[in-house]
Amino acid sequence: MTKIREVTSYLESLAPLSSQETYDNCGLIVGDPNVEVNGVLLSLDCIEKTVEEAVELGCNLIIAHHPIVFKGLKKINGSDYIQRTVIKAIKNDIAIYAIHTNLDNYRFGVNYEIGSRLGLKNLRILSPKSNILNKITCFVPNHHLESVSKAMFDAGAGTIGDYSNCGFSSEGVGTFLPNENAKPFEGENGKLSKVTETRFEVVCSRHTTEAVISAMIAAHPYEEVAYDISAAVNSNPYEGSGMVGELEKEVDETEFLNFVKKEFKCGVIRHTDLMGEPIKKVAFCGGAGSFLLNQAKKSKADIFITGDYKYHEFFDAEGKIVIADIGHFESEQFTSKRIASILKNKFTTFALHLTVVNTNPINYF
Repeated sequence: MTKIREVTSYLESLAPLSSQETYDNCGLIVGDPNVEVNGVLLSLDCIEKTVEEAVELGCNLIIAHHPIVFKGLKKINGSDYIQRTVIKAIKNDIAIYAIHTNLDNYRFGVNYEIGSRLGLKNLRILSPKSNILNKITCFVPNHHLESVSKAMFDAGAGTIGDYSNCGFSSEGVGTFLPNENAKPFEGENGKLSKVTETRFEVVCSRHTTEAVISAMIAAHPYEEVAYDISAAVNSNPYEGSGMVGELEKEVDETEFLNFVKKEFKCGVIRHTDLMGEPIKKVAFCGGAGSFLLNQAKKSKADIFITGDYKYHEFFDAEGKIVIADIGHFESEQFTSKRIASILKNKFTTFALHLTVVNTNPINYF
């Protein structure tokens, strides 16, 4: 049987908790990670009705996009829907796990699902994150390079986009003088040794650095391993906010908006003035993405699709791009299907259920 921690660990290997935004509260919010999974209910939000649905389906794990607990709870007495949801989950032994902005920032997460439904090609991150990469440099005896590099690759280093096992090596001479307490792999105590070694360099995400270093040390033959870690300030084009892509062919603005409205089941689309130009390049962000407008403009997108736009923010289009607010729920409603597609290829010992509860708090008259 599969335990909850196995499911959450797998999700976090793709969308690590360290990649969530500072204000967020992703991870296991309620429940014991060592409990076996009976069934999983996938939803955008977790409210009381979601927990009741999980009980009816025999699921003991709810994976939601939005965390039910965002701020610290000082009291749990059932005075609001957040507390009542937590209480109901605990009473029914149901775990609640949230995968929010870490899934937003994941290359194949929330926005990948949106882009796929829009029929876009050449999908890429709209606002890549910077300062999230490290370069690890270590020095290895030539005949151990293959085993050490493999250990580092297996631990998560050397992946750049669609390429894995990316590294660089150069040969040189290393020197060392073991004292009387040392147990050198090569050389003799008290004698200066010169050994032909390989300088091996590899890039990894900061959240995998510790695991990569541990794997490198475990595979390395030396008693004392020489290595260093350098922060890479360049951006990672495969992790970040929003996405941008192109349609197969240009589409009239009204035709495209009608397509979006139908595909995302929008009650209404709030938008700025149409520009009288066809739509080809589309920038978008699930949820509330107004903070990405400048990046959308810089990408030369014809339209920027997101949710939760405020009145005065629409003025910022300045006739350079069409802003289309399709709604927060509407933009992220297919996130559960994205999570399901991720999990079904990894786990087969429990059932995955997509919620039938409509958690959208907004209605249109």
